[in-house]
Amino acid sequence: MSDELRERLRGSGYRMTPQRELVLRAVEHLGHATPDEVHAEVQRHSSAVNLSTVYRTLEVLEQLGLVRHAHLSDRAPTYHSVTDHEHFHLVCRNCSRVTSVGAGEAEAFTGALRARHGFVADVGHLTVFGRCEECGPTDDGASETDPEREES
Repeated sequence: MSDELRERLRGSGYRMTPQRELVLRAVEHLGHATPDEVHAEVQRHSSAVNLSTVYRTLEVLEQLGLVRHAHLSDRAPTYHSVTDHEHFHLVCRNCSRVTSVGAGEAEAFTGALRARHGFVADVGHLTVFGRCEECGPTDDGASETDPEREES
């Protein structure tokens, strides 16, 4: 646990409780994890921390800028540590693979949004769905989710 993270908590009027430390360590260890996955990891170290505590702790840690969340599927949000590089996510609709991509790769897109609309994008919450290179395009070259694609 870095001293910088402890100081950020203290500077916002919070203490680094054992529960917060366990949740933060679990997020850092797991990389990208749902609250249930964080809870399972925390339970390996302390059975005293329940799922509602994990949810509340994740909410506080996100408000303080120590973790971020993204929606990588139709399930619960996935949390990751801000100590990771700034990134967004590519999710394959076929195999569910999640790939983290550096924020710089979205610069042309975010720059165009800023220039044309005066909008500053937060790519840390961005998730792009499609098909990964290993799954490739469908036989007819259309995306599986292409609304123009006809089912046979």
